Amino acid sequence: MVTGGPGAGKSTLVDGLQDAGFARSYEAGRGVIQDQVAIGGRALPWQDVDLFAEMMLCWELRSYRGMEARTGPVFFDRGIPDIVGYLRLEGRSVPAHLDTAARTFRYDERVFIAPPWPEIYARDTERKQSRDEAERTYESMVTTYTEYGYELVELPRAPVEDRVRFVTDHLP
Repeated sequence: MVTGGPGAGKSTLVDGLQDAGFARSYEAGRGVIQDQVAIGGRALPWQDVDLFAEMMLCWELRSYRGMEARTGPVFFDRGIPDIVGYLRLEGRSVPAHLDTAARTFRYDERVFIAPPWPEIYARDTERKQSRDEAERTYESMVTTYTEYGYELVELPRAPVEDRVRFVTDHLP
């Protein structure tokens, strides 16, 4: 599992891990945004936060189920606890079913977290958050994953090849 704030190199790292032969998932938030924009849907963070969270939950549950039969490490580009952290960041209550999902569908105890990295942060069509919001997202992920009992391993701010090596060196 790889988490953190937006624009900290998570997806680039997961791409690198895939290139190294590891199974991976794709980030729910970005995927939901792309799909909703393509169909004119309203499950977007700037239109309906709660519906967006529900769509991300569906995406993450599907990703989780799709990887259950895999052997060896699987790297998830964010996970169910990220949705909890997102709702908290947005000042929303966390529905009981989302908390149950975060407690039921567990990832490996060791979660890699990408710290804010202002030098590489950039906005794009799906990433509209400010750098300040990206930092607050990181803090929310630290709190949320810790509360759910995960061990956080902070990634170095380093080129992707070094990050891939760091992650593989820290596999159980």
